[in-house]
Amino acid sequence: MPALSSFDYAVLRVVPRVEREEFLNAGVILFCLELRFLQARVHLDQERLCALWPDLDLNVVQLHLEAFTKVCRGDADAGPIAHLPQRERFRWLVAPRSTIIQVSPVHSGLCDIPESQLARLFQEFVLP
Repeated sequence: MPALSSFDYAVLRVVPRVEREEFLNAGVILFCLELRFLQARVHLDQERLCALWPDLDLNVVQLHLEAFTKVCRGDADAGPIAHLPQRERFRWLVAPRSTIIQVSPVHSGLCDIPESQLARLFQEFVLP
């Protein structure tokens, strides 16, 4: 049996109107320090989101979600945060914020293949 490594993850949420406490899960960030893995997957269900907030600019929301994936990858065009070490990038990405894109509390687990774990979490929490 392969050795298991600990990982942390959080769910990305689109919160169109904070006062209504409604949100739509739109992505997952997974970080595994031991295996040097930091990745996010995002999916914006436009139909469901428009049901919550018909006037929302979906292109802007998509750009903000994609910024999370760019920071995880350390893309050069993702700004100074993308140049930080993985651990610091993850902590910055999951920090509480009051914007339209919010992050769930961080949860932990064990896995042997982070890519597979991310796919499972994405399927469970994001995809309809």
